[in-house]
Order: sequence, then C-alpha cells, then structure tokens
Amino acid sequence: MAAEGMLFMDFYTANPLCSPSRAALMTGRLPIRNGFYSTNAHARNAFTPQTIVGGIHEYEQLLPELLKEADYKSKIIGKWHLGHRKQFLPCNRGFDEFFGSGNCHFGAYNDIKTPNMPVYKNDKMVGRYYTNFTIDRSTGLSNISQIFLEEGLTFIEQQHSDRNPFFLYWTPDATHGPNYASTMFNGKSIRGRYGDAVMEMDYCVGKILEKLKELGIDKNTFVFFTSDNGAATYRGAEGGDNGPFLCGKETTYEGGMREPGIAWWPGSIQAGTITHQLGNIMDLFTTSLTLAGVKPPQDRIIDGIDLSPVLLDQTAPVIDRPIWYYRGNEMMAVRVGAYKAHYWMWTQHGKDPLKFTFCRGQYIKNVTVHDQVDHTDKPILFNVNRDPGEKYIVAPRSKEYKAAMAIIDPIVKAHKAKLEPGEPSLNYCDVAVQNWAPPGCEDINYCLPVPASNPKLCVWDH
Repeated sequence: MAAEGMLFMDFYTANPLCSPSRAALMTGRLPIRNGFYSTNAHARNAFTPQTIVGGIHEYEQLLPELLKEADYKSKIIGKWHLGHRKQFLPCNRGFDEFFGSGNCHFGAYNDIKTPNMPVYKNDKMVGRYYTNFTIDRSTGLSNISQIFLEEGLTFIEQQHSDRNPFFLYWTPDATHGPNYASTMFNGKSIRGRYGDAVMEMDYCVGKILEKLKELGIDKNTFVFFTSDNGAATYRGAEGGDNGPFLCGKETTYEGGMREPGIAWWPGSIQAGTITHQLGNIMDLFTTSLTLAGVKPPQDRIIDGIDLSPVLLDQTAPVIDRPIWYYRGNEMMAVRVGAYKAHYWMWTQHGKDPLKFTFCRGQYIKNVTVHDQVDHTDKPILFNVNRDPGEKYIVAPRSKEYKAAMAIIDPIVKAHKAKLEPGEPSLNYCDVAVQNWAPPGCEDINYCLPVPASNPKLCVWDH
C-alpha cells in the first residue's frame, strides 16, 4: 500500500486504548467530547468489557449514518467495541450490515462465570467465540480471519454489482491476545503467533486491494490502513513492537498513540509519497465525508480535519494543527509541530523500574514514572522530530523551550476554555448486562440465564 500510495510518518490515534479511539474514528471527536471516557478516577483508561452498561451516545452522529446522505451502503466486519447492548450495536447506529462481535474474541472461554462473546450477522447472534467460532488456544489455530476476509470480499462484490457507493470498516482482531491464525499462516512466522496473525492480516489486506483492482474500482476507492492504539508491549512476544517510540498501549507516550498510517487511492494519491503532516484517526471521519460530498455536522465541534488537500496534492502545504493526548478525563500532553509538551505523566509498572508493564524494559528518569505526576506549571517538553523516543528533555531554561511553550500554552488554554466534556459512558458496570441473552440467541437455542442486576462504578486500574 505504501509503495502505491502515501505513508504518514506522524499519524496518531485519539486515545491509547481501543474503545475510545474507535469512538473518535466514528464521530470525528475526541473521547472527552463524545463521552467515551470515565470520571471514576483521574486519568484512567476505560473501555467496553462485557460488564459495561454504556455505549456510544445516541446524540453522537456516526460516520455510516452521515454517509447515508450520499446513498452509501456500509458494513463493519470484526470488532465493534462501542457498546454490546442492543441499542449500541452497529445496525442500530447506521451500518447496513455487520459481521463480527460487539466486543472482542478474548474470554470467557466456557460460558460459566462470564458468557462467551457472541458473533453477529447483522442484528442477530449466529454463535459464540470458542463454541461455534473456534480458536484453539493451545495452538493459536482459527479460520476467523479468513471468514472476515470472505465477508469483506463478498460485500465489495455485491455493492459493485448493485452500483452502490460503499463504506467497508474492516477491523480484524487476530493480533489482539490471544493471537490466532489460519492453517495457511499458523506456525509460519519466526515472530510466533503474533507474527502469524500479522502475516495473515497483511495477506487479507492484499486480497481486498486485489479485489478492488479486479473489479476495476480501485481508482474510485479510497483505502486507509491504521490501528486503534500502539502495540501492547506488555504482552512480550505475544504483542507488537513500537520501534523507536517510548512505551506502548495504555500510555500517552509516542508508543501508545503514534500509529501506522497508509493512504491508498490509485490515480488520485501519488504512489510512493511520504508526508509529515500530523494526522489523527479522527481525520478519517472528516476526510471520508468530504470525499463523499457530505458536510460534517455543523452543530458541534469536530476535531478531525480534512486531509484531502494533502492526500491529493503532493505540493500542498502542511496543515497546522495540534495532536491531543488524552487519558480518560485528563489532557496528558499535546503536540504542536515538532514539539510535544507533557502536562501530566504516568505509566503503570511494578516497583522494579526495569519491569514496566506498559513500558517494557524502558526506563527514563523523570519520564517513565509509576505515580501520576502533574507538570502543568512547567510542562516536560520534547522535540519528537529529532527525539521520537522521548529520551532527551528540552531544558526549561533554554530559548528553545521558551519559544516552543510560547506557541503551545495559548493553544492549550484555548482548547480547555472551549471544552465541554460529554456525559461519560464508561462509569457503570453490571454483571447482568453481559452477553447472556443477545439478540438472536433464541433462534439458535443459545441463551444463558441472566443474573440479577447489580450496577456498580467500574474499577479502572490504569
């Protein structure tokens, strides 16, 4: 894709965790605005486990809902993670079709204390992970990625046949633990099961692009490849590698939020181009609407910007914009141009600084810190162009520091002055809302007894 398209060297997600970043993609808005955060404790990462009561707010306008204005047909395949209760599921939030799970494929594995995750076809459950859609945890063998691939290819073929414009949100989860791969890839990578899963994802993406070319619609189709958070370095060999960037998933250091970003559109995006435009996953919301001829909502703040000028014109100037690093209800850092200012710092680890949970094996004095540290009076500054690993603090007394903060501080003050946080969706949990009896369970005789409701404040450890 990169050889045939554009590679973003400075592309970011909107949060260092899956659910909030996906909410940002679908709404074009920071999680602090769209409600995908928690106020149960300061600066905690929250997501959508089975016990979560909430989901994406009804008043948020999602990308597939808006694309209907231009007669687009839309489908999500794979992991949704914006709420698993009926009212939050994709087909009730603008998608025409859905094949996948409201959650992810991790446990439960035996339906005893927690129900196995359901797999949906559109608005009805057709089985559960491990029971009907098998993943051999002892070998990592599963054909689920191939099922997701076939679902995607069939959708593309059908929309082409019907002459519909379409939006495909293809979100495989095999690289999430426990990793899995089909027979074609299982045991083939020297990187273990994680490598097997990445190899298969690469293959599947290639097949999707190949199908677009085969149907002759590649020059009329915009494709973007990215991720929802940095690699889970705490999983060791079963997680990814963030290269030169500090730490990983769950943190607001570069390794937690700086992502691959590849744009592909033969004939429109010049092949083999590289850009240093600061990009964010929320930009895909605004850019997609612009390319489809649909105006973004005008009654709310949209954080995503339109990247089409950069995508379509190699000589276009870089768009000046900030990148916000939020962790729950706290703005932890901001990047403006080459400079990143940390207003708060925190990672999670044991007492041994060489055994970080989220910064595996990485220790930088006064930077990778176990306790939350407030630097709002004197932010910690890095030039992440020359120091992407955030190893060398710009001296606070230096001219460089003073010049950079003179630009950054007003931007932060203006942001906070206009910020109206959305109602938090991720505060309450309840065992009764788990996937005991999802829509469609009656049709396949796979409903489980629902326990008594007992809502409580969710506990978010990090």
